[in-house]
Amino acid sequence: MSDKNQALFERAKKVIPGGVNSPVRSFSSVGGVPYFVRNAEGPYVWDEEGHRYIDYVQSYGPMILGHSHPAVIEAINKAASCGTSYGAPTEKEIILAETIIERVKGIESIRFVNSGTEATMTALRLARGITNRSKIIKFSGCYHGHSDTLLAAAGSGVATQGISGSEGVTESAVFDTVVVPFNKVPEIDQSIAAVIVEPVAANMGLVEPDSGFLQELRKACDSSGALLIFDEVITGFRLSSGGASSWYGVIPDIWCFGKIIGGGLPVGAFAARQELMSHLAPIGGVYQAGTLSGNPLAMAAGQATLELLGKAEYEYLESIANRLVQGLKEAISKSNLEISTPKVGPLVGIFFSDKKPSNFEEVKPIAENGIYPDFFHGMLKRGVALAPGPYEVLFPSLAHTEKLIDETIEIASDVVKEISPIRT
Repeated sequence: MSDKNQALFERAKKVIPGGVNSPVRSFSSVGGVPYFVRNAEGPYVWDEEGHRYIDYVQSYGPMILGHSHPAVIEAINKAASCGTSYGAPTEKEIILAETIIERVKGIESIRFVNSGTEATMTALRLARGITNRSKIIKFSGCYHGHSDTLLAAAGSGVATQGISGSEGVTESAVFDTVVVPFNKVPEIDQSIAAVIVEPVAANMGLVEPDSGFLQELRKACDSSGALLIFDEVITGFRLSSGGASSWYGVIPDIWCFGKIIGGGLPVGAFAARQELMSHLAPIGGVYQAGTLSGNPLAMAAGQATLELLGKAEYEYLESIANRLVQGLKEAISKSNLEISTPKVGPLVGIFFSDKKPSNFEEVKPIAENGIYPDFFHGMLKRGVALAPGPYEVLFPSLAHTEKLIDETIEIASDVVKEISPIRT
């Protein structure tokens, strides 16, 4: 990375903590200086020095169509020409709500917010208000945003920072949070208001749910009267038109969404059947509000995105993910490195181990074995941008062609040849 990115990073550090507005962007877990993006289109991003990268970050998931899709940009421009925020309801909110309800079985009502963190935070408040219970269960390594209650044993950027929680989060804030291993159905008693889970754990690399895990979790919640919350901020409209609940045939009580439903603009949402959502203000006693909630630009961008996602598009996404996984396996097999490449639909993970982990305790030593930073920088140097941390996943988009996938695999082959002698 040459002088301009370095200069920008030094400049940013003077006015922004750590030089970044989200910790994982700092490259702290892989070393080096972050590239500063100038523009993006389709499967590519360009940094401020003019380097072009095949991008598998895709803003950590929202850009399922690829960057700067013409239909999404047109929708944003049209909405912006009418004003950017009103503090009043709009028809765009209704249209996107109707689209989501039509696609996801079990949802009857939805409330839009501004981030995944807001969605999960309020879903828990709603669950506590409905059940009159205080405790919640979360799974180690699952990341549900940065609200105090949920920053216990989280994955993603929290794990990347090498901490299990956060300074400033008091003992009382997590007193009612019970943390259990992923892929193990916990004991759920009458004190538990809700169990929140990423149906596919995509913030500790990619960890699939074991066969029957989600189904048994559903049964355990039913038996105890606890509500089941699916955090589909990543999997929602990524795995399929109906998200993970459709993919696995398990209907939660409350869904949390983000990323794709905003078309790349800040957004979040939580949803459930009418009976549960009727507990929300202004018709119920559970309070939630947001000045920019249901922002007209985000609603327009999300609607434009969902309209372009049909059966053929999901089949294509899965086909290129399959191509990428198979190619990476073949590339690594020619070296002295070991790799596991879990895949669920179009989501792809990379673990430099022959073991496919099933929980965070198994992920952590693999993520910290020191191989990923070398691989990351080798790919970046050759024009492929992966997430700068071993706890994230790859997000191939509809803009990634088979030719680009093959190019990525060839580059990975060169990288492992370079780094594998170091591991001999």
